[in-house]
Amino acid sequence: MAVKIRLARTGRKKISTYRVVAADSRTQRDGKFLETIGFYDPQTNPKTFTFKTDRVAYWIKQGATPTLTVKNLLRQDNFYEKMAQLDKGAELESISVERKPERKRKAKVFKKKSED
Repeated sequence: MAVKIRLARTGRKKISTYRVVAADSRTQRDGKFLETIGFYDPQTNPKTFTFKTDRVAYWIKQGATPTLTVKNLLRQDNFYEKMAQLDKGAELESISVERKPERKRKAKVFKKKSED
């Protein structure tokens, strides 16, 4: 069984929130999952992202692969630096790694096609 750490959508229509879950890769996006690991709300400003560091580390050590979106969120939260410090034997409460600022995106510019 291949386990993935991915987002499961919750919330109303057009107002989405997501759970970060560990799930079998063959199940549906919002189907059965093994464990709820965290929460992601892209509607707030700044975006809210919380997760259980010890449980994410456990699942990754068991061979679970995070999806691209979850991997980017973990990278923004400096999770891999925290995990490296946990492997060295540091206490979870003593780790103080700051979260990276939210990425700024430029507005898309559409060019008009010129007619010849």
